[in-house]
Amino acid sequence: MKTLLKSLFVVLMLVCASTTANAQRKGKIQTAILKTAISCNHCKVCETCGELFDKKLLREKGVQMVTLNEEEMTIKVTYNSRKTDLATIKTAISKLGYDADDIKADPDAYDKLDGCCKI
Repeated sequence: MKTLLKSLFVVLMLVCASTTANAQRKGKIQTAILKTAISCNHCKVCETCGELFDKKLLREKGVQMVTLNEEEMTIKVTYNSRKTDLATIKTAISKLGYDADDIKADPDAYDKLDGCCKI
């Protein structure tokens, strides 16, 4: 009987530890809304600019989802804070040719944007 109780106690402790670990992992996913400057209403579907977000920014380590809102001139980024941080994401956006809050667009990357996507 004691062996059965010990076994149940060990199983219960493992379940509690697993639940706690999963809760902590989920807490590392964060979302940030970054202010940018967009002059057109089709950047996210533009063959040049839209692909920058879909193909390049999503390849950044830790970035899980990117949503561009042309009307509000924002970029919503969901990321894993264990793998990256907001400063790194802002720098990556800058290297695509767009402003990201207080970080201005990289001039060389900005020059490569389509004319309609420049301010």
